[in-house]
Amino acid sequence: MALAITIESLTRTSGLVPLETRMLIGHTLGVTRSWMIAHDRDPLSDEQVVQIRALIERRLSGEPMAYIMGAREFMGLTFETTAAALIPRPETELLVETAIDYVRDNPRANVLDLGTGTGAIAVSIARFCPGALVLATDKSPDALALARRNAQKHRTAHVRFLESDWYDGIPQQAFDLIVSNPPYIQRHDPHLQQGDLRFEPPMALTDYADGLAAIRRIIAGARAYLANGGWMWIEHGWDQAEQVRYMLAKVGFKNIESRNDLSGIERISGGCFTI
Repeated sequence: MALAITIESLTRTSGLVPLETRMLIGHTLGVTRSWMIAHDRDPLSDEQVVQIRALIERRLSGEPMAYIMGAREFMGLTFETTAAALIPRPETELLVETAIDYVRDNPRANVLDLGTGTGAIAVSIARFCPGALVLATDKSPDALALARRNAQKHRTAHVRFLESDWYDGIPQQAFDLIVSNPPYIQRHDPHLQQGDLRFEPPMALTDYADGLAAIRRIIAGARAYLANGGWMWIEHGWDQAEQVRYMLAKVGFKNIESRNDLSGIERISGGCFTI
């Protein structure tokens, strides 16, 4: 059966949107969209059709495209994705852009990324700010292995990785900037059982409490690891900005503010630590 006919047939019978069908076929064949357009009359083997149908079934079950395809774009870079870590999301780019703005004004900054997951935050900072020294931590060995592969892929050798449950495994040192996208969904939030979230690692999504437990721990421990004049920025839930600002103020941070993502939601909050 010709490629174009296969695309139309599989889309119609599966109910997938045509774009996802094309993406899964391109992934199976290892070809680009432009190649598929130029070769739309080429036949597919029975084995290839079986492989494509298997991927379609995975998608129909709700599995995220990022896990099926094994990659997701973030900050214009392609990151390997597996079920070991949270899928990088566009809203997190605000956290990275804020960090990059800081590091460009402090080119030799010592940066700590807590709960690195795929490494998207740490690797992006290092990729766009090659003078920075970045330490990325996670308590999941599988997530760290994934992050290391992404660092190697993007040739960011100045990113170091450390297995650590937040600050517990980090040797005492002073960082100029601490960033984190911690789990901030409440344990009973129904979204955890819906859509893509069903397939992502729970410990990267929820703190199994009120959604602020991890953030409290990160903020409480920050002063012991921040240099004088250092900054911290944390991503949080759509309705948590006020509480995060309060927590930052309570432990002595100054110049506290929240910043909106492209949807107009207060997505990150941060402040400066001064003695």
